[in-house]
Amino acid sequence: MRITIKHTQVLGRRPLRQIMGKIPGWGLKGGRRKKYVGAERFVEKMKEIQEEIKAQEDMRKYADKKRSDAEEYKVEDLVMLSTKDLKYQMVRRRTEKLTERFVGPYKVKEIISLNTVKLELPITVKIHLVVNVSRI
Repeated sequence: MRITIKHTQVLGRRPLRQIMGKIPGWGLKGGRRKKYVGAERFVEKMKEIQEEIKAQEDMRKYADKKRSDAEEYKVEDLVMLSTKDLKYQMVRRRTEKLTERFVGPYKVKEIISLNTVKLELPITVKIHLVVNVSRI
């Protein structure tokens, strides 16, 4: 059976609607736009991550302004040791106000890393021989 325009005019309906009882969907909803919740969540998450990364970069930039490169030491160099944390380890120097800020010089015995060195310390200084560079 062939349905023509004449049949449509007689029946008052489209041919497919007459046969199927409804207009078939082609997968596209004309004029309707759904909000894609998953895509919106993804965009929001990406914006949050970008803001966090920018904040971290800003913090790193300002922190790096205060930092300086560590001085490199060699074996047999003479260095002065800070007494800031040695208040109670130093013998015969009890008055904090009158003690020297640095004691030494002491020889660098070994370089362990960029931040730590091993010193030749006298017996009177009762601390570990490996010292951080910040204390020199």
